[in-house]
Amino acid sequence: MHTKTALVLVDFQNAWTDDQSEYYIWNFKELITKTNYLLNYARNMWYKIIFTRHIEQQWDFAEHSINSHIMDWIEKTSTDIVIQKHKISPFYKTKMEEELHWIENVVVCGILTNLCVRSFVQDAYDRDYKIVLIKDCCVAFDKKIHEFTLEDLKHTREEIDILELEAFLE
Repeated sequence: MHTKTALVLVDFQNAWTDDQSEYYIWNFKELITKTNYLLNYARNMWYKIIFTRHIEQQWDFAEHSINSHIMDWIEKTSTDIVIQKHKISPFYKTKMEEELHWIENVVVCGILTNLCVRSFVQDAYDRDYKIVLIKDCCVAFDKKIHEFTLEDLKHTREEIDILELEAFLE
């Protein structure tokens, strides 16, 4: 799993960290630390790095809202690809398939586990990518929903590897 591998980071945007936003998720410190570690690992392994950015017409995810921007805490570089999306699926009417053209393996993490991350995983699965979902680099509004989503994905798509970051790095 090296040069034919992409790391896809789904919707790491400011809205989730803004305590005035209806999308606020409380504790990000461990998630950000682990995700940045994963990002650095992926760069060292020469993975293609792709971020998705969810855009809506208004409110927190409006295109020009600071809340729609990729979090400053995430160690994004100018060479990383950013794909803007307007629906839950990062594949729907985006350049995702084009960016994954020569890719065979996809490592994925992001926000929200039960929505955009799940949608990406399902769509990538249907396109026959080998998928690794890093579960401790994903989050939902609630731990029960997060765990249920992971369990459901594992039961319905057994080929997907759902791992903790530490196990993935071994």
